[in-house]
Amino acid sequence: MRYLMLVLTDPDLDTPEEVPVPIEQWVQEAYDTGRAVTGDRLRPASEATTVRRRRREVIVSDGPFAEAYELIGGFDVLECDTLEEAVELASRHPMATAGVIQLHPAWPLDL
Repeated sequence: MRYLMLVLTDPDLDTPEEVPVPIEQWVQEAYDTGRAVTGDRLRPASEATTVRRRRREVIVSDGPFAEAYELIGGFDVLECDTLEEAVELASRHPMATAGVIQLHPAWPLDL
């Protein structure tokens, strides 16, 4: 199953724990085993663009929604057999202790 793994900041975290492995080791383990298929860091939220379509008009604005307290810093697309496997892999990512990791299962289009 494919998961979108979002790497987020955690504005409420005072002192993060020691990371389980350095990011370079996590990347090597995740990608060398084929459990991560693509991913990258994201530019700062101040460089993001929000696109909406309302009443047939396209509305483009700078930045993310104002309600977004946790900022997305990066993403990875995981290919894991089970949710448990995805959770295990995500829990080893350094931002699991210094931020927040979200796993979103993909819902493939039936075209």
